[in-house]
Amino acid sequence: MMVRSMRDLSLSSPCWVVLNSFLLLLILLNVTHASSGGSSVSPESIRFDTGGLSRDSFPKGFVFGTATSAYQVEGMAKKDGRGPSIWDIFVSIPGNIANNATADVAVDQYHRYKEDVDIMKHLNFDAYRFSISWSRIFPDGAGKVNWRGVAYYNRLINYMLKQGITPYANLYHYDLPYALEKKYKGLLSQNVVKDYADFADFCFKTFGDRVKNWMTFNEPRVIAALGYDNGVIPPGRCSKPFGNCTQGDSSTEPYIVAHHLILSHAAAVQRYRQKYQQQQKGRIGILLDFTWYEPLTDSKADQEAAQRARDFHLGWFLHPIVYGEYPKSMQRIVASRLPKFTKSEVNMVKGSMDFVGVNQYTTYYVYDQHISKNQVRGYQLEWQAGFAYARNGVPIGPRAHSNWLYEVPWGIYKVLTYIKEHYGNPNVILSENGMDDPGNVTLPQALHDTRRMNFYRAYLIQLKKAIDHGANVTGYFAWSLLDNFEWTKAYTSRFGIVYVDYNNLKRYPKLSAYWFKTLLSRS
Repeated sequence: MMVRSMRDLSLSSPCWVVLNSFLLLLILLNVTHASSGGSSVSPESIRFDTGGLSRDSFPKGFVFGTATSAYQVEGMAKKDGRGPSIWDIFVSIPGNIANNATADVAVDQYHRYKEDVDIMKHLNFDAYRFSISWSRIFPDGAGKVNWRGVAYYNRLINYMLKQGITPYANLYHYDLPYALEKKYKGLLSQNVVKDYADFADFCFKTFGDRVKNWMTFNEPRVIAALGYDNGVIPPGRCSKPFGNCTQGDSSTEPYIVAHHLILSHAAAVQRYRQKYQQQQKGRIGILLDFTWYEPLTDSKADQEAAQRARDFHLGWFLHPIVYGEYPKSMQRIVASRLPKFTKSEVNMVKGSMDFVGVNQYTTYYVYDQHISKNQVRGYQLEWQAGFAYARNGVPIGPRAHSNWLYEVPWGIYKVLTYIKEHYGNPNVILSENGMDDPGNVTLPQALHDTRRMNFYRAYLIQLKKAIDHGANVTGYFAWSLLDNFEWTKAYTSRFGIVYVDYNNLKRYPKLSAYWFKTLLSRS
C-alpha cells in the first residue's frame, strides 16, 4: 500500500511497523526542535485510530479531562509557607521510597502551571482535576492561613478559566497535615472531622465563586487500607504480621479511619449544601477506587467471595453514602470492631453526594479463601478472598509496569454496570484511568506509547458501551496529564500522556496525548 501523506497513515495500519523508525525520528525532531523555528513534521498530522470514537460518540456535555494531585506535581513542598504533610515525613525515612526520592520539586507545577494548562487546552481537554494541599493552606492543619498558598491556587484556577479549562477541585489526596498527626494521631481521632470540614469550608468560601465541581477525598479506601492495614503508605501503621510497622492494629484501625473519613466527607458536604451550594450553584462528590472482582469459577463460593471483595472495596464507602450503613457482609465479618453510625450521623452521611467519582484501572479473578479462627485479624484478610491473574492458563490481561495493573478493558464496563444496578444509577465521573511505563524508559520509547493509546481506546469503548446500556456517566479523566512523583515508586513509574524529563522538567507530549487531541477535536 502506498502512503500518500502522513495523514493517510493510521497507527493500526501495517505500514506503521515499516515506517516506525522514520516516523519516530520525525516526531522527535518536531518535539525537540519545533521551538527553534525550523520546519518539521508534526505528530498532529498523523491519522490516529480512535476505534470509531469521537466527542459525538458520548452524551452532550460529556466532560473529558486529565487528573493529577498536589503532592505529585506541585513541588515547593518546603517553601512559600507550606507546612509538612504526613507524606513529607514518610519520604524522609530511607527505604520508604524508590531511590529515596522526594517530591520537594516533583515536576514543579507550582511555577509551570501555565505551561501545563496550555498543554491541556492544546490537546482539546475540557477540564483539569487537581487537588488542593491542605497543609499549603493551613500549615498547622487549622488556625493560621498561609495566604501565599491561597494565592497559588487562585492563580491556577484563574488561568484555567482564562484558557477555557474547567476546574475540578479535590480537597484531599492522601496528604494530611503532619501537625494533626502529631496533635491527635490524625485520622484515628474524630477531631479530624471538624478540622477537615473547616478546611473544606475555607476552600468553598475562597474558591467556590469559580470552582463548581468539588471532591472531598480521593480513594479513602487506599488511605485506610494501605496506611493502617499493611502500613505501606503514611502513617505506616499495621499489625506485625501484615507489614514492617512499629505500631498499629490492622484489626481495628482501618475501620476507625474509614469511619472518620466518611464522617469528614459528610460534614464537608453538609457545610457546602447549607452555606454555599445555593448561591455558588456547584456540586460535590467523592472519588472512590474500584477494581473489578470477577469470580475465578462459577462456584457459589467464588461468586460469594467476589461479592465480599466488592463490598469490602467499593461498598465500604459507597454503601453508607447511599444506604446509610455498611454492607451486610462487613457487618457480619467485622462485627463489633466495625464502628456504628449514630442516628444523626446516618442523616448526615446518607445521600451526601451529588456524584461519585470512580478510579478504575484493573480487574482480578477472585476465589474463596476462608481464614482460620486463630489467624490475626486484618482488613484485607477479612475479605476471605484470594486473587488470581489467570484462568485455565490464560492471563486476565497484559500487565503494565506496575505489578498490580493488568489491562482488562471489560472490567470498566462491569464496574459501571454494577454501580448502576446496586446503587441506584448515580451520576458517575470516571475520575481516573490509565497505565504506566517504567521510569527509565528513553524519550523515543516514551513518546512512542502506542500501548497506552490502545489502552485508552479499549477502555473508552467499554465505557461508551456502559453508557449506551444506561449507566449515568458524565465525565472521564485520564490519569495522568504528566509523568510525576508516583508515591512509593517515585519517578520509577510513568503514567503521563506527557513525558517529563526529570533533569530539566521539560514537557514532551506523547503519541497518546495527540491521540486524545484527535479524539476530542470539535467538528
